[in-house]
Formats: sequence, C-alpha cells, structure tokens
Amino acid sequence: MKRQSNIKIIETPRDGWQGLKDIIPTDKKADYINLLLQAGFDTVEVGSFVSPRAIPQMVDTATVLEKINHESRQSKIAVLVATEKGGKMATSFPQIDQLFFPFSISPIFLQKNIKQNFFTAERTIDQLQNLCVGSGKELIVYFSMGFGNPYGDEWTMELLLEWITKMKAKGLNIFPLSDITGDASPGQIQTVFTQLITHFPELEFGFHLHALKNEALEKVDAAFKAGIRRFDTVLGGMGGCPMTGKELLGNLDLETFMAYCDAQNIPLNLNRKWIEEAADVVF
Repeated sequence: MKRQSNIKIIETPRDGWQGLKDIIPTDKKADYINLLLQAGFDTVEVGSFVSPRAIPQMVDTATVLEKINHESRQSKIAVLVATEKGGKMATSFPQIDQLFFPFSISPIFLQKNIKQNFFTAERTIDQLQNLCVGSGKELIVYFSMGFGNPYGDEWTMELLLEWITKMKAKGLNIFPLSDITGDASPGQIQTVFTQLITHFPELEFGFHLHALKNEALEKVDAAFKAGIRRFDTVLGGMGGCPMTGKELLGNLDLETFMAYCDAQNIPLNLNRKWIEEAADVVF
C-alpha cells in the first residue's frame, strides 16, 4: 500500500504572475489553473483582490474564478487580499476556500508592500477574520521577512513569537513564513522554524521561499529538517515580489521541490500528468 504523504504543497501561480509586465489573457490563466487544480495540490492560489493600479496582472481574478471547473478540482482555492474591501469581494465567491493576508513584522516592508502600519494591518486582519468566520472560509496570515530584516528594522525571535501569539489569540492556526529577498541562511531558517514548532506545536507553519536556484535546495532541506511540511511552490519558479525594492528572486520551483522529495524518498500525492501538461504552458 502506498504510504500517504503528509507534505502540503501550495501552488501559487498568483505570486508567479504578479511581477510579469505582459498581461496574461484571462482564458489562458483559467485553463492553466484548471490543470493545476487536478494535480493534487493541497491549495492553489489563483489570484488576488488588490489595487489594480498596484498589481494590474490580477485585475481579472473575479473572471478567472468564474471559469474554474469545480467538478474535477482536487485542491482548495485561495486568493490574496490586503484590505477589508478585498476581503468582502473574496468572501462573496463560494469557489474560494481560503484568504491569504501578507503581514510582516518589518514596518518598512509592510508599508512598501500593502501601505499599512502595524495598527492598520492588525485591524485589517480582525476584519478579514470576521468575514471568514461569517462565510465559512479560512484566513491564513503570512509573515514576510520571517527570518530577519534586510531593511534595518528590529527583528528578534521574541518579537516573532509575540506576533504569532497575537494571531493565535484571534483564532488563526496557519502561518507561512516568507523569505522573499533571499537573505536568510539555512541555519537561520532551521533555527526559526525549530523554535516556532517548539513553542506552538499545535499550529501549522509553512515556508514561502524566494531564492537563487543554487541556494533553494539547502534552504528547503533546513525547513524540512526543522519539521516543516507545508511548502509554497510555483511551477517553473516564476515570480518575485515587485514591492521589495530589491532585485526580484524567483519562487521555489515546483520541479525542484519534487526532485528534493524524490531524492529523500518523501511521497507526494501528486498527479504528474497534469503537472507536465501545465509545464508546457508558456507565459
């Protein structure tokens, strides 16, 4: 009997697409997402409800959602939101299961990324959690700059633990940590995740990695050895955060992550036929 995998892969084409200059046709996005939704990912992040001026690539998210084939999908559907208005739009779609909010314990990056400070971000999280509870959806708060701070803001393990404790008190349970500037070392990644899992064994932590290809595997290995079983990927490694003010680094390539799991004999419950078909799509 095949051993069941406890790895959760969150495939995030939204993060792959958002920095592309050329606008991808809506039908092409929808066809691509429909392939991914049959592949067995835990979740597929299909778009975002954010300012079209800031991220014009995502202006058609509502239309993409309407074109999703729900009869064959095997995954939860997520979108990114950064405001109560975006949350109201997202929770009006029965197709959506999860809302992702991009928090950060770096006040500089929080302002760069979503033009909020700690007070307004926490208020937004409260508003989104209320919307999710009322609509039967799940809010997942990402911690950008989860392993340090390249902007010179204060970063300590105590500060991270304090913010996780605050979020837990709001009824939140899943917290992916992001290294979107590629500055965290494998040692930092393993240390942070080990301490988080020790302090909060009841919570689920994940890893959202942007990295140079020759550095990605060592960082994935550090997270896995610390006990992380939730990983964000992008097929082809597309993307990078356009809000960092730094050179864009690609996302963790799905194929790189699958190769790591294969080498470590870690089972993945994925239908690779659909992944191969999606990999043939050129953006």
